[in-house]
Amino acid sequence: MSMQSHTCAALIIAAPASGQGKTTITATLAWHYRRQGKQVRIFKVGPDFLDPMILSYASGFPVYQIDLWMVGENHTRQLLTDAAVQADIILIEGVMGLFDGAPSTADLAAILDIPVLAVIDASAMAQTFAALAFGLANFRQDVHLAGVLANRVGSSRHAEMLTADLPVNLPCLATMPRQTESLPSRYLGLVQADELHDLSQRLDSLADSLVTNPDFALPQCEIHIEPAEALPLLLKGIRIGVAKDAAFAFIYQANLDCLTAMGAELVFFSPLTDSTLPDVDSLYLPGGYPELHLETLSHNLSMRQAICEHISANKPVLAECGGMLYLCKSLTDKHGHQAEMCGVLDATAKLQARLTALALQEVRIDAHTLRGHTYHHSLLENQPAAAAYSECPNSNKVSEAVFQQQRLTASYIHFYFPSSPALIAQWFKP
Repeated sequence: MSMQSHTCAALIIAAPASGQGKTTITATLAWHYRRQGKQVRIFKVGPDFLDPMILSYASGFPVYQIDLWMVGENHTRQLLTDAAVQADIILIEGVMGLFDGAPSTADLAAILDIPVLAVIDASAMAQTFAALAFGLANFRQDVHLAGVLANRVGSSRHAEMLTADLPVNLPCLATMPRQTESLPSRYLGLVQADELHDLSQRLDSLADSLVTNPDFALPQCEIHIEPAEALPLLLKGIRIGVAKDAAFAFIYQANLDCLTAMGAELVFFSPLTDSTLPDVDSLYLPGGYPELHLETLSHNLSMRQAICEHISANKPVLAECGGMLYLCKSLTDKHGHQAEMCGVLDATAKLQARLTALALQEVRIDAHTLRGHTYHHSLLENQPAAAAYSECPNSNKVSEAVFQQQRLTASYIHFYFPSSPALIAQWFKP
């Protein structure tokens, strides 16, 4: 198979730290370019679910995660090239600060040779803005800063002070006023896009307030890949029920693509509102916010019974994080409210005051290696024996259990299916 390449305008939206407004700016730029009639595709660096929901709304397309460790360079290139075939502009939202982490957003920018736009919260600075921009641009010679964006600017005079001393080769793409209403957040990140009923009005307001530099030209990038091998049809004819609603929404689009590429038929259902399961061979219960829907989930006895019967019949189930909490005997939220759950797993779950785990994860099980990440505020009590434990690649001591009983596999880990399609097929195949 020959090498493929596609050229497309592309930018990585990065920042010197978290909390600078990367997601709001990425969504705003996407909306701004869409209003010009351009087709925009967005990607998110790292294992995040909530920001991509907002970004997907802003771009009108699913947002895929890209990452040099969890997703891998080749699959990352494949996803970008697929998008470049159709898109006018690709925007990639970075993670944390530009040089933070291993691998970092800067590592991705260097390997893919895609320029960076640095979003800097300028609300509490003036001329130092240019010094910070200069430092970001010159810290690594293999990372190209195409320009900067000044966020939370106080006035046109403030904007002049911020940008007057920028080097000629480091233009300011745009400024965003500080009065602008940003997008609200929750403890795992931004709230889910479906909860923001005025999201289009918010994005209109944000895009209206963006003061763009007419001389800034979006850089064109050429993305090269080796074409991917087609996945074997290991799940041909298998119907998989996928829980998807306000309580269970943390789903990688790449996971769904992986299942369908292996021949599976996906049927979506809601543990919140449906009274019974669809006619399926296997179940996928992804993560989400079951703790925010305790009463509804607990009172839906017919759905709980249907899931218990499915598992008792020795049919396959994969439950991740919030999906696993739903299968416990009970779940207690952070206010101390407790509700009965499905009771399939002999454990009780309780929300804690603080984050209890955050880490990339790799698990070796059944002669396969599967990657993913963990991010949760709850703990399991009286948990059953584990079939395997994961490891973190970054010398982080976080290790999550993988539980298996009958055909049920459950863990706090949000798995990235394309990292081990054969194992995923094994888990879902009756």
